[in-house]
Amino acid sequence: MFAMKTWLAGFGASSMVLATALAATPAAAAQWPERPIELIVGFAAGGGTDITARTLSVFLEKELGGSVVVVNKPGASGALAMSMVARAKPDGYTLGMTNMPGLLTLPIERPAGFSGKDFTYLATLVRDPSAFSVKADSPYTSLKELIDAARAKPGMISYGSTGVGTDDHLALVMFEAATGTDLNHVPFNGAGPLRNAVLGGHADVGGMNLGEAMPYSGSQLRILGQASEKRSPLAPDVPTFKEQGVDLVFASERGVIGPKGLPAEVEQKLAKALETIAANPEFQKKMLQQFTEMDYLPGDKWQARLNEADKQFRAMWAKQKWLD
Repeated sequence: MFAMKTWLAGFGASSMVLATALAATPAAAAQWPERPIELIVGFAAGGGTDITARTLSVFLEKELGGSVVVVNKPGASGALAMSMVARAKPDGYTLGMTNMPGLLTLPIERPAGFSGKDFTYLATLVRDPSAFSVKADSPYTSLKELIDAARAKPGMISYGSTGVGTDDHLALVMFEAATGTDLNHVPFNGAGPLRNAVLGGHADVGGMNLGEAMPYSGSQLRILGQASEKRSPLAPDVPTFKEQGVDLVFASERGVIGPKGLPAEVEQKLAKALETIAANPEFQKKMLQQFTEMDYLPGDKWQARLNEADKQFRAMWAKQKWLD
């Protein structure tokens, strides 16, 4: 009898501990964040992804009531940062500012340290069309002049990108395929170093996104074309590739991910904050000032779009020898 009473007492104590722990979970989630959140960026400071992340962090801090720190981890065309997010503890304190297509194409092209299944997709926020830019005093004033020169001097004109497998690199490959040209690809670890290389005359052409080039357009850079379906209202004077006879439409898409397995309450809190920020006129104004187009989708719809894009990229890899 004594043993039975002791066992029952122990069971009751254990049940109380378990109940207390379960009851504490929602409370803990309600208090989150209790320490700074790191927003990882896979490129050097000064590029479009970095600037978007730094703008977003200010608004996230207001929505979440905690500190958000942007951490630059350049390397391997952004794969280093994404693999860090994939391996992070799923507690909401490590997030990633993604750049698509690299988010999808890097694991297709090579062992990248992550796959699409490693993440919680919170929301995509903006898009930034690809563009080709040259130094303001460059001899190339149009895509036609660049194409003519590239055909006359195969492999001699240098083209800088933010890394192998990024949207800038893929825009080059598509451009070469569409025009029958061959440029000398030179990868950099972010749009900031790439822009400096173009301005310094160390790269003939810079494959920067439109939003990354527009603040320097005019006295410093000449944007030869934007890879939009039609001219962006943010850059109405920049002709599209299609206007100039090159069938190329491509863009960088930027969103926020976390490690797979985020607590439901934390995921919901982050998703709601991003939804609110995307609808905030002040955030939209900041994006316009950065020549970046709004393109918000919640996590589930974004993931569905990524799944379709992944199929298209894998089909592209299977057909093109240059992607082997």
